[in-house]
Amino acid sequence: MRRIRRDRPSVSPAFNFRHSRPRISISWHCSSFFPTRFLSSASVLVGLAFTCALGITFLVLACALPQYNNWWPMFVLFFYILSPLPTIAARRLSGGYDSSSSACFELCIFLTTGIIISSIGLPIVLAHVNVIYWGACALVLSGNIVVFLTIFGYFKVFGNDDVDYSTW
Repeated sequence: MRRIRRDRPSVSPAFNFRHSRPRISISWHCSSFFPTRFLSSASVLVGLAFTCALGITFLVLACALPQYNNWWPMFVLFFYILSPLPTIAARRLSGGYDSSSSACFELCIFLTTGIIISSIGLPIVLAHVNVIYWGACALVLSGNIVVFLTIFGYFKVFGNDDVDYSTW
């Protein structure tokens, strides 16, 4: 059995990629999808506003297209307004998000999940009883996914307490 000497590297320095390349590191803000090194807060906010407008556009198309022409799916807007409220209230009452779990935070997650599931279930029930068409249901569900991911992205990016509002 051959012994490996520890006093010299096993690969010559010209082929050792660890020493020949500079390390590239990207700092991630709040473990989200948006690298803050490349995006400012204003550009992230503009991107979130664009995606929210895209989701609302899907919802309006589900209601206003001539083959659907039914405005019952617009009731999903109430769920869009109600979904962040439990999270905002729990954050205000519990003093932020801790690593430890609290009853207030768990109730917030439960209520938010119930609101999101209700917003997904409403167009499916309306399509099942033939109040709206299944194509309109698909547009509403795609709008739901886009809007709720936008709300989730907002809370991930701007949810920390270290946001400096003087940079606006």
